Amino acid sequence: MKRKLHLLFFCFAIGNFLFSQTPQFTENSKVSLLTCAAGDELYYAFGHSAFRVQDSSLGIDVVYNYGTFDFNQPNFYLNFTKGRMIYSLSRRSFEAFLYEYELEKRWVKEQILDLSIQQRNQLLAFFEENYLPENRDYLYDPLLNNCSSITGDILKEQFGEAIVFDGSYLEKQYTFRQLVRQFMDVNTWSMFGIDLAFGSPVDRKATVQEHMFLPYYAMEQLRHTTLNGKPLVKRERTILDYSEHTQKSFFPLSPLFWFLMLLAFTAVITYFDYKHKTRSRWLDFSLLFITGLTGTFLFLLWVAADHTSTPYNFNILWAFPPNAIVAFALVLQDKVPQWTPNYLWGALGLIVITLLLWIIKIQIFSPVLIPLLLTMAIRYLYIIRYSKL
Repeated sequence: MKRKLHLLFFCFAIGNFLFSQTPQFTENSKVSLLTCAAGDELYYAFGHSAFRVQDSSLGIDVVYNYGTFDFNQPNFYLNFTKGRMIYSLSRRSFEAFLYEYELEKRWVKEQILDLSIQQRNQLLAFFEENYLPENRDYLYDPLLNNCSSITGDILKEQFGEAIVFDGSYLEKQYTFRQLVRQFMDVNTWSMFGIDLAFGSPVDRKATVQEHMFLPYYAMEQLRHTTLNGKPLVKRERTILDYSEHTQKSFFPLSPLFWFLMLLAFTAVITYFDYKHKTRSRWLDFSLLFITGLTGTFLFLLWVAADHTSTPYNFNILWAFPPNAIVAFALVLQDKVPQWTPNYLWGALGLIVITLLLWIIKIQIFSPVLIPLLLTMAIRYLYIIRYSKL
């Protein structure tokens, strides 16, 4: 064990020595983009991108990884919710970087860039400057500023107009929501939560470069990118060759299944309420209180967070925040307050507006919402009818 610790310390010391002053590359140097396959965890669902820098003559083979974060950061989850998530640039040996993907059986592909020695040294100096403690942290944005989108930003920043991203390979320019859904099944709780939190800004078409926020698109884009009129990618190779990870969905655990169960359950309860001229107050309270809390959270993501993807979220029309307060008025007494029918007619109108916004594509909503909207409409209409008894 002591020998292993000494070896690790030695490797760390050598690495710091080599980079204490930015070295100058030799002819044997290479700069490449690594693209890693999607994994099973949510934060691996879209793959990963990183830069590899190597020079066999200098004994350098390291990966500059802009996708590093720490769960143990102070207020990690609060900052994530607020849109103030800090990611960092890390530098580690290629062997250590690759080991993680070997364990998880995720493929890794490499695109070696066709750069002059001067351009390779320019990128190395940039990475080393970025890696300084005062520079390595940055404000993460899942769509506009992540480990993959930074690829295009760095190339543009370093080489300016000499870099041209040709988007002719795209069948069409997708919206951000469409791009995310290409990598996640709509009928999963993860995608439902993302669709719920995303506002209307993600339903605009992404530019050609903005497609690069997804590592697979960044890899494909580099195949169609030129530097000074020549292809940027010199050659490609597969470093780890594993099958693509596929999502295994189980319908009885999916949101659509449970929302359909809720719809059927509500329809049955409402039928018996109608037959017995009564009202299941606990059901009305649950529907209104949960949708009200959901809407309140979405409203806070809109106005109180720094996310670029959560403002103007019209999910708050059906998940109407005041529902959380109205729920108590309906549960405290069997008799429906006089003002309630007008409120519920308004809530039904908001559901209709939600559907209209969906139809005209101002905001695209999760299709698994349909049973939930029907559930709410059935119960709202029954409460209105019951108030007249």
